[in-house]
Amino acid sequence: MRLVYRIVLHLAWVLSLLLAVWAVLFYFALTARIDREVDDALEVRAEVIIRQVLSGHAPASEGGGTSGYKLFEVPAGDAASRPQTVFSDEQVYIPERDNEEPARVLRMMFRDRAGQWRELTVTSPTVEKTELVGAVLWWIVGLYVLLLGLILIVTAVVLHRTMKPLYALLRWLDAYTVGAANPPLEADTKVVEFRRLNDAARRYAARAESLFDRQKQFIGNASHEMQTPLAVCGNRLEMLVDGGSLTEEQLSEIAKVQRTLGYLVRLNRSLLLLSKIENGQFPESEPVDVNALVRSTAEDLGEIYAYRGIRFTLLEEGQLTVRMNPSLAASVVGNLLKNAFVHGDADGEIVVRVDAGSLSVANSGAGGALDGEHVFDRFYQGTKREGSTGLGLAIVDAVCRLYGMRIGYGYAEGRHCFTLRVADGRGVSETFQFRRLAL
Repeated sequence: MRLVYRIVLHLAWVLSLLLAVWAVLFYFALTARIDREVDDALEVRAEVIIRQVLSGHAPASEGGGTSGYKLFEVPAGDAASRPQTVFSDEQVYIPERDNEEPARVLRMMFRDRAGQWRELTVTSPTVEKTELVGAVLWWIVGLYVLLLGLILIVTAVVLHRTMKPLYALLRWLDAYTVGAANPPLEADTKVVEFRRLNDAARRYAARAESLFDRQKQFIGNASHEMQTPLAVCGNRLEMLVDGGSLTEEQLSEIAKVQRTLGYLVRLNRSLLLLSKIENGQFPESEPVDVNALVRSTAEDLGEIYAYRGIRFTLLEEGQLTVRMNPSLAASVVGNLLKNAFVHGDADGEIVVRVDAGSLSVANSGAGGALDGEHVFDRFYQGTKREGSTGLGLAIVDAVCRLYGMRIGYGYAEGRHCFTLRVADGRGVSETFQFRRLAL
C-alpha cells in the first residue's frame, strides 16, 4: 500500500473514532440541555398553578394526557417521606388515543391554605424532544461525515503533491543501474528532508559508481596481467612432461596441476571477457545468423560431451538474425549450450527452440529449480560440475544488457529453460514471459 493511502486510512480510522465519541457526547449534552429547558418550564408552570391553588382560583385538576396537571391530597404521614420535587420521564396513558406516549413529569409537594398536603403533577410531552434530538443529531452527524470525507480527500491530494519528490526518488532508484547511463535525479523540491534524502541518494550512487569502476579496472588489469604467467606455467609443465625423466606418480601430479591451471586459464578468459563487455570494447557489429551458430556450436559440443549420452534436438520455427558483435554472439550461444550439456542429466535431453524473436534452451535436470534471483550472478553454481567457472551465465546476462536483450530462467516438469528474447525494431518488448517448451 502506498504511503499516502496508508496515512489517509489511519486518519480515517482516527477521525471515525472521534466522530463516534463526539456523537455520543453530543447526544447526551443535547438531551440534558433540552431536559433542563423542559424542567424549567415545568417549574414555572407548577409555581403558577400553586399560586392559583393557594389563592383559591384553580380547579383541583385540569385536562389529561401529556400536557395537563393533576392535584392529589396526600396524607401527612406519606408527605413526610416523599421528596419535595421530583422530575422523571414516564409513559402517560392517553384515553383519547388509547395509547401511551412519553412525557416529562414534575411532582411537587406543597401545603394548601388549610394546611393539607397536596401533590401537584405537571406533565409535558417529550415526543417533540425526541424528534428534535434525532433530527438535530442526524443533521450534525451527516454534516460531520461530509466534512470528514472532504478532509480525507484534501489530505490525500495535499499528501500526494507533497510526496512527489519522494515518488520521483523512488522511480529513479528503481531505474538506476550501476555502470549504466542513468538520468540525473531531479531536485526541484523545497522540502528540506527530501533535499537531504536526494543528496544522500546521489552520494551513495556516486560511491557505488566509483566502486564499480575500480572493480572493473581491477578485474581487467588483473586478468590481463595473469595471461602471460599462466601461459608460461603451462609451457613449463609441458616441457617437464616432454622431458621423459618423470615417474608415473610425478606425471599424475603434473596432470592434476595442468587441470587446475586450465581452470584458471578459462576463469581468467571469462573475467577478461566480462571486463571488456562492461567497458564497451566490442563496438563492431554485423548481422549474425543465430540458427547457423546454434547448429555449429551444438555439433562441436555434441562431440565433446558424447560420453554423457545426451540427446540434442533443434526446433527451428523461424529465422533469427541479430545485429551484434559476432564474438559475443558466439559467446552467448556457446555458454547457453555448454551450460545445458554440462549441467544436464546424463542420458537426458536438450531441446533448443529458435524463432524470429527468441532463443530457448532447455535441458533435463532432476536436481530441482535453481535460484532464479541469482542464477545470472557471477560465480553462482547451482550444482558444481568440473570445468565450470560459474561465469558463463553472467557473461550471457552482460551481453544481453549490452544489446538490450532479455534473458530469463524457468523450471517446469523437471526441465531447466533459459529463454532469450531479442529486441525488434521498436525496442525490447515491455512484457517478457517464460515459455514452457513442449518437450
